[in-house]
Amino acid sequence: MMLPATRALLQIHFCVVLWGFTAILGKLITLGALQLVWWRMVLVSAALLLVKRFWVGLRSLPGKLIAIYAGIGVIVALHWLTFYGSVKLANASVAATCMALTPIFISFVEPYLAKRKFDSSELLFGIAAVPGVALVVGGTPVDMRIGILVGAVSAFFVSIFSSLNKRYIANSPALTITGIEMAAGAAILTLVAIVVPLEAPLLKLPSVHDAWLLAALAMGCTLFPFALSLVALRQISAFSASLAVNLEPIYAIVLAILLLGEQRELAPSFYAGVAIILIVVFMHPLWSGRRRVKLQ
Repeated sequence: MMLPATRALLQIHFCVVLWGFTAILGKLITLGALQLVWWRMVLVSAALLLVKRFWVGLRSLPGKLIAIYAGIGVIVALHWLTFYGSVKLANASVAATCMALTPIFISFVEPYLAKRKFDSSELLFGIAAVPGVALVVGGTPVDMRIGILVGAVSAFFVSIFSSLNKRYIANSPALTITGIEMAAGAAILTLVAIVVPLEAPLLKLPSVHDAWLLAALAMGCTLFPFALSLVALRQISAFSASLAVNLEPIYAIVLAILLLGEQRELAPSFYAGVAIILIVVFMHPLWSGRRRVKLQ
């Protein structure tokens, strides 16, 4: 029989495969970052409003938890906004690779937000990924550096909402949490659009081409993996999940080469950096397992 922690890790890795498509779809969709994220969150929210389990779960939650999940949803919106901003300013491969900075941020953020003891080994593994990220940055054109900075900010937002989700998901229904977070994110982006003048109207209907891609992004790369990742986080730490998410750049890079031809923009050092990130990803669970054996 499969252990819960093992099942959770497999669930997270499956989510990462699906998330590998998000940067590609973000590059293919012609909408700006704000419009793209708004449509993504609106479509997911609308889909969940039609699900009975969402409303049943909502009625069982206290008001305080609903407010907390709504606040987390705002941070998710900021993460996606900066992530797709990075995609537009650089490319899909670079934006996805910036997510490898997440473990470094989480090693500091999660102990404080999730109320657990600081683990120095997590910091060391997070830092071990830095040379890989540095090589990736060095293998990209100079005009993409702003996109890299925005991608790093996006990784910081990931560390915050992952840690908060880890602390507050408890036994709350995953679909209900997802619906609250998506709706709150869409609401805050609507408010931003009202306050800040935009080059293109937020409510402008997307083209048929963009509409199909948005549907794939919202359902296949958002609703399903987002809810599944919340279920998995009940069994593993946010740090372990974030290291698995380090594989997202690998999937994104392969897809970008196959679908977008982005290999023409990448130097050999980019691939060396990716190799370092992979080594860190696979060494962490081996190290953690060895430590557990010694402590028994």
